[in-house]
Amino acid sequence: MSTFSVQPNERVTYAIEYEDEAVVVVNKRSGLATQPGLGHEGDTVLNGLFARHGTRLQQLGAARDFGLLHRLDKATSGLLVVALTRAAYDGLREQFENRKIGKFYWAVCSRAPKKPVGMINRPLLEVEPKAGSYGEKKTAKISPKGKAAVTAYRVLSENPRTGAVVEAKPLTGRLHQVRVHLESIGCPIFGDSIYAPTGVARVASRLALHSHRLVFTHPISGERMDIRAGCPRDLKTLLSKLDLPRPDVRVEGKDEESHKEVAEDAEGGEED
Repeated sequence: MSTFSVQPNERVTYAIEYEDEAVVVVNKRSGLATQPGLGHEGDTVLNGLFARHGTRLQQLGAARDFGLLHRLDKATSGLLVVALTRAAYDGLREQFENRKIGKFYWAVCSRAPKKPVGMINRPLLEVEPKAGSYGEKKTAKISPKGKAAVTAYRVLSENPRTGAVVEAKPLTGRLHQVRVHLESIGCPIFGDSIYAPTGVARVASRLALHSHRLVFTHPISGERMDIRAGCPRDLKTLLSKLDLPRPDVRVEGKDEESHKEVAEDAEGGEED
């Protein structure tokens, strides 16, 4: 019997949005951690993936993060791309490092940004937990001492009485980037128990942030991949409560054009 570095757990459930011999794109629910850590040694996405692809992920080893190319916060739902071969991992890693992978999030915020389309360019500094604080995790804050962090966004819908749905495209990969950047311009995300005011955090039972789209070049075939995940049921319920339309109901012919606007604006001005 093979010995794995990560404990397989077939009881971990997640949706598979795309899978072939080289890569798999999974859609995780809010509340499910991406990889083992304190308090979650055997009930994460990676544990579930080891139950399905254990031999291949073990061959990648810790040096290639057992196939993981990026992470989602436990509270965030949505898409993760995982490599199943060394060639696939190395090819995707190069795309991440060169910022060639498009990651798009839906965030349900307490209000809309002042500009309907814009960019947030504010450095983020990781903050270590205080000494002796067991179980506490790193957080992030805006700081001139931090690393460069850039997030492009566009407002998808707005209800002046209740809130707004914002699509965010992080162009860098900092800890809690979308959450901190949106809060920094006065648009905290509902359900965010770390960065949102208490009243905003209590509106939703979960963090209202969903990774709904990944765009990348297939590392083996060279094909352009555009993987999407619909709006989770719990976010649909929240949107109905806030009288906001679902973001996964698109206007035909407008989707690609709008994403192009976000990317182009990221080269321009900054949201103050």
